[in-house]
Amino acid sequence: MPAKLPFSLFRTNIIGSRHKTKDLAIECSYSSFPQCNAQVYHSVLIKNGSIHVLQVVNYLLSLYLKTSHSTENARMLFDEIPQRDVKTWTILISGFSRYGLHRIALDYFTQMQNNGMVAPNAFTLSSVLKCCASLNNGLPIGKSIHGWIVRNGIDTDVALKNAVLDLYAKFSVFDYVKRLFETMGEKDSTSWNIVMANKLGNSDINEILDFFWEMPIKSVSSWNTIIDGLLHRGFDKKALNLLYEMVKAGPAFDRVTFSISLVLASTVKCLELGRQIHGHLLRVGINGDSFVSTALLDMYCKCRKMENACLIFRELKSDDDLTAQTVSWSTMIAGYVQNGMIKDAFMFFNSMMHAHVKIDLYTLTTIVGASANMSRLELGQQIHAQTLKSGHGQDIFLCSSLIDMYAKCGKLDDALLFFQKTRTRNIVIWSAMISSYAMHGLGNEAVQLFELMRNEGIRPNKVSFVGVLTACSHAGLVKDGCKYFKMMRDEYDFQPGVQHFVCMVDLFGRAGHLDEIKSFVYENGIHDSREVWKVYLSCCVLHKNVEMANWVSKKLVEMDPHEAGSYVLTSNTYSANHVWDEAEKIRGLMVERDVKKLPGQSWI
Repeated sequence: MPAKLPFSLFRTNIIGSRHKTKDLAIECSYSSFPQCNAQVYHSVLIKNGSIHVLQVVNYLLSLYLKTSHSTENARMLFDEIPQRDVKTWTILISGFSRYGLHRIALDYFTQMQNNGMVAPNAFTLSSVLKCCASLNNGLPIGKSIHGWIVRNGIDTDVALKNAVLDLYAKFSVFDYVKRLFETMGEKDSTSWNIVMANKLGNSDINEILDFFWEMPIKSVSSWNTIIDGLLHRGFDKKALNLLYEMVKAGPAFDRVTFSISLVLASTVKCLELGRQIHGHLLRVGINGDSFVSTALLDMYCKCRKMENACLIFRELKSDDDLTAQTVSWSTMIAGYVQNGMIKDAFMFFNSMMHAHVKIDLYTLTTIVGASANMSRLELGQQIHAQTLKSGHGQDIFLCSSLIDMYAKCGKLDDALLFFQKTRTRNIVIWSAMISSYAMHGLGNEAVQLFELMRNEGIRPNKVSFVGVLTACSHAGLVKDGCKYFKMMRDEYDFQPGVQHFVCMVDLFGRAGHLDEIKSFVYENGIHDSREVWKVYLSCCVLHKNVEMANWVSKKLVEMDPHEAGSYVLTSNTYSANHVWDEAEKIRGLMVERDVKKLPGQSWI
C-alpha cells in the first residue's frame, strides 16, 4: 500500500460506481471494516465504489482523525468531498481541536461560514468555542461567535452553554461568567465546576467553599477541582479536610484524584496519608498508571522514605513510555538531593546516562544545584557542557543554577562571565548574580549590580532583596542595607519575610549595633521568630557581649524548650566566654527535659 493515497481517483470512482446501493456501502463501512487502518479502508471504498455515500465518507474522515499523524490525509479527503453536510464540517473541526490545532480548526469554521451552504450545529459551535478558549487572542473571536448564536436564535443545549461559560472563565471575564451562569436554566455538574474553578482564581476562600457545598451534584471532577484549587492556593489543611469529606461522601477516586491526593500528602509531609492512598491504589488496581505511580514516587521522596521510593522506581523501570521514564528518574534524583543524599543523587544520575534515558531540563537543574552545594566544580562543568549539547543552554532557571554553582565553587569570574553571556536576563538571573557577589562578601559590587538591574527596568523581587541585604550585611554597609529594606516596603510594597528580617538583624549584629537589634525586633513584631533570635545570639557571641547573650539565650530556650539547637547554641556561648557554671546548667537542663542533640557527621 503506498504511503500517499490516490485522492485524484476519488471523483472518477464516484461517477463510475453509481450502481452501488447505499445499503451496501453502509454495510461495508460499519460491519466489514469497523476497526481497520484508515488508508486500507479508504482503498477498499474506492475499489467497491461505496465512497460516494456521504455517510460512509464521514465515517472515513473520522477514522483518519483518530490519530494525529493522519490529519493531513483528513484534509486531503475533506477537500475532495463534493457535498458536505454539518457532520462533515463538525468531524473535521472537532478533530483538529482535539489535537490542539486550534487555529486550523477556526480557519475551517470561517470557511464553513463563508460557504453559507451548511449551518453549524451546537456540537460544531462547542468545538469552535473550545478552540477560542485555548488561544491567547481567542476572546474577541469567541465573543463574536457568542453574539452570532444569540442573534440567530440558535437552540443552545447545556453543553454549548458550558462552552460559552468556559470561554469567559478561561479569560477571567468574571462578570460574564456570573451573569451567564445565573441565567442558565439547566445546569449540569460541568457548569458548576467551571464556575467553581473560576472562583478559585479570584474569590475569597469562604465564598469558594460555600459555593462548593451549594452544588447540587458533586461529581468526582468537582471534588478534584476544589481540592486541587485549595492546594495550589496554599490552603493545605482545608484541602486535606475536604479529601476526608470526599472519602465519606463516597465518589470513587479516579486517576486524577489519586494524583492530587498524593501531591497533598507530599505537601503536608504526611507519610501515613500517603501509605493509605498507596494501599487504596493497590486495591483498585490503578497502581500501574505511570502518571499516578510518579506521584506516588514523589510522595515517598518528599516524606524522606527513599527506600520505599526505590521499590516503586524498580516497578516503573520497564515502562515503555519514554517520557514517564525520564520523569521517574528525575524524581528519584531530586528526592536524593532534597534528602541530602548527594552522593546517591550523583550515582543515580550516572546510571541514568548509562541507561540512555533522555535527560530533561529539570534533572540538569537539580544536578547543577547539587554540584553547587557539594562544590563539585568538575562535575558542574561537565553538566554545563551537557546543557549546551542538549540545547538547554539559555533556560532561565538552569542559567541561574549554573551561576550559583560557579560562585559556590569559588569561580566568581566564571559566574560573572556566564551572566554576561546570557542573552535573556530576567529577575531570576539577576538575583543569582547579586547573591553570588553577596556570597563572596563583595557588597559594593552587589549593590552596583542591583542598581544596574533597576536602571534596566527589571523590577526586584523578594529574592533579589534577600541577596542585596545579605551583601550589605557581609560588607558592613549598614546605611545601604537600611535603605534597601525601606525601599522594599515603601517603593515596591513587599512585606518582609523571615529571611529579610534575619538579614537585617545580621546587618546590625555584624556592625556591633546590638541594642539596635533589640529595638528592631520589637518594633517589627518579630519577637516570636526563633531564626531571628538565633542570629541575634550569634552576634552577641561574635562581639563577646556575655550579658546580652545571657538575655537572648533565655528568650531562645523559652520559645522552644524542646529544640536541642537552642540549648547547644546557648551552652556554647557561655563556654566561649568561660562562664562554665552557666554552660553546665544548660547542659543539665537538656538532660532534665530529655532534649537530645543529634550527633554531628563529617563528609571527610
